[in-house]
Amino acid sequence: MIYFDHNATTPIDDRVLEAMLPFLKTFYGNPSSLYRLGRVGRSAIDTAREQLAALLGVQPGQIIFTCGGTEANNLALATLPPQAGFAVSAIEHPSIIEPALYLQSQGHTLSLLDVNADGLITQDAIDEIIRLKPHLVSIMLANNETGAVQNIAHYADQLRAHGIKFHSDAVQALGKIPVDFNRLGVDLMSLSSHKIYGPKGCGALVFEKNVAINPILLGGGQEQGFRAGTENVAAIVGFGKAAELVKTELDERHAHLLKLRMLLEQGLSAIPGLTIFAKQVERLPNTVQVGIHGIDGEMLLMQLDQQGIAVSSGSACASGVREPSPVLAAMGVEPAQAKTAIRISLGKANTEADIFEFIKQLKFLTETR
Repeated sequence: MIYFDHNATTPIDDRVLEAMLPFLKTFYGNPSSLYRLGRVGRSAIDTAREQLAALLGVQPGQIIFTCGGTEANNLALATLPPQAGFAVSAIEHPSIIEPALYLQSQGHTLSLLDVNADGLITQDAIDEIIRLKPHLVSIMLANNETGAVQNIAHYADQLRAHGIKFHSDAVQALGKIPVDFNRLGVDLMSLSSHKIYGPKGCGALVFEKNVAINPILLGGGQEQGFRAGTENVAAIVGFGKAAELVKTELDERHAHLLKLRMLLEQGLSAIPGLTIFAKQVERLPNTVQVGIHGIDGEMLLMQLDQQGIAVSSGSACASGVREPSPVLAAMGVEPAQAKTAIRISLGKANTEADIFEFIKQLKFLTETR
């Protein structure tokens, strides 16, 4: 199998699994317990928090472990005071868009920030949001479909000057590009373990100490009282180890992925009718979203799967009705073209041979349509 869907999830790194194993069997104590088995678990959580903090350039006390990026995003939006206005970009992940729409239904005023044809927030959108002066703005650091990277630090400077809190979903960016919480200048940031070769079921919300966190899970004092529930020690340990590996290997991974992406795009250029979305702007080194004229994206995905190649489709199915990607729609891409989209997201174990085989199979499938 050639796996080209690393933006969906990554395989767990062997070194991460090795770090987790003792906490799946030997050190099984509840980390809130005072006896040795519990204290070992508590110490392991503290170490993981320190490992993630070192990667992000923050203090360990600024990190709340969650069950994943989705919970972290929901917790970030839960910082809104009653009836407060807020804004999110039109290309956010559903774990921002859907709770945002729910909050709107509960009386909060929601504004959407427009993007241009390359998927970047426009200055006009920022200016309009500053005029509206919401309590909170949420803009993702890097898009999960196109890979387009937003100039978060630039937006943060402008929003901070007007007293507006700023959250960024950095789930897709972490492990692919440098992510420094303080340099970005945000107040809140969401992360996920399974995007950086860690386990599923673990994420984090990073926060500035002047942000009032309103727990959405009650019933215990875990995570500084912000997130009730017995901690998933093994997963947190895995997240910490994965973060430690990112800190030491990021430059090498980035160079490898960018080299593969350039090779991939060179091969794609020979396919008639192919468009690379957000091609002209800074993107994640591993991400290429394409549309091929006259080709159904989901059908192509299934055909590639039959050839042992895993990619993602740019469209989604809901209640049996196919809808074009909301991200591409926000970029002004016509629905017919959006439904041709597939996303190729590379990983650290991929090789040049994988790229050549993919191009070979893609050419064959598009030539015989």
